[in-house]
Amino acid sequence: MTSVQLLKFISLFKKQNILVIGDVMLDKFVWGKVKRISPEAPVPVVDVTKETVVLGGAANVANNITSLGANVFVVSVVGKDIAGDCIIKMFLEKKVDISYLIYDSDISTIVKTRIIAVSQQVVRVDKEPKKTFKYNVESRIIKNIEKLIPLVNAVVISDYGKGVITLRILKKIIYLAKKYCIPVTVDPKVEHFKKYKKVTLITPNEKEAVDGMNIKDKKIYDDITVLGKKILKTLNSDSVLITRGEKGMMLIQSDNKVVNIPTRAKEVYDVTGAGDTVISVITLALAAKADFITAAEVANFAAGIVVGKLGTATTNLQELRKTIKEFYKK
Repeated sequence: MTSVQLLKFISLFKKQNILVIGDVMLDKFVWGKVKRISPEAPVPVVDVTKETVVLGGAANVANNITSLGANVFVVSVVGKDIAGDCIIKMFLEKKVDISYLIYDSDISTIVKTRIIAVSQQVVRVDKEPKKTFKYNVESRIIKNIEKLIPLVNAVVISDYGKGVITLRILKKIIYLAKKYCIPVTVDPKVEHFKKYKKVTLITPNEKEAVDGMNIKDKKIYDDITVLGKKILKTLNSDSVLITRGEKGMMLIQSDNKVVNIPTRAKEVYDVTGAGDTVISVITLALAAKADFITAAEVANFAAGIVVGKLGTATTNLQELRKTIKEFYKK
C-alpha cells in the first residue's frame, strides 16, 4: 500500500455525510498539580490550575468526523441541564447538525470528570442518568433515523450502553442501512455485543471482544485470530477490527482473510477517545468507498496521532496527511 492510495480517500472525506447514533456525553477535565498528600486520607491533594470541557462519547465521534471535514448528523438524547446546553453550544461551534438531537427533561446529561495531575489521571467521576428513556423518546429516535439514513453515506453506532441504542433502534438502523446500501459501523458495548448482527464493521478492543463473546476457552482467549473469526461468524458481519493497543489492530474479513496492522503511534500519552477516532475515520474511509484494509490503515494512522495528545482529542486533515506522508518517506 502507498501513501497515494491512502491520501486519495482522505481527500474524499469532505464530500461525506455521516449519521452518528449513540450516547452523547460531556468530558470534563480538572487540571492541577500535586505537592502533598491529604492529612485526612492517603490521597493526593490536587491544586487546580484550570478546567476544560470537551465533547465525549458519541459526541466525540461526531467531533472527530467534523474535524476531518465531513458533514455530521447526530441522533441522541441530552437532558435539559447545563451539561446538555454545553454540548449543544459546542456542536453549533463545530457545525454539527443538532436538528435531530432530543431534549429529555426526565434525564441528566452524562458527564465524565477526569482529574489530571502532572499529565496523569488521578481519578474519574461519572454522572449518569438513572432512568431509561420513555417509549415515546425511543419512537422519536427511530423517526429521526428514518428521515436521515436516505441522506447519508454511512452510519456510526456509538454504543456506550446509556440508553440510546435499544434492540428496537438497532434493528431499525441495520435494516435501513442495508436497504439503502450504506455501511453501518459499530463501536460496541459488551452487554449488547451479540445483538450487532449483519453490520458492516464492528470495532471492539481485545477486552470487549473477549467479554462480549463470553469466552471461557483459554485457547480462544489466547488466539486473537480464532476469536475474531468467531465474532465474524456469530454476528454474520462483513468484518471485525480488533484494536490491540501497542500491538496495533487485527482486521478479519468475511472471507476469513486476516490482516495485522502494526501501531503507528510515536508516543502514547493518553488513550482516552482513541476508539472514537478509529470508528470515525474508518467509517469516513468506507463511506468514500475504500476497501476494509485501506480504511483500517487510515484509521490506524489517525489513532496514532490522537494517543499522542493528552485528553479526549481529535485529528484533522492536515495532521493526517502529514503523518502519512512522513511515514512513507522512511
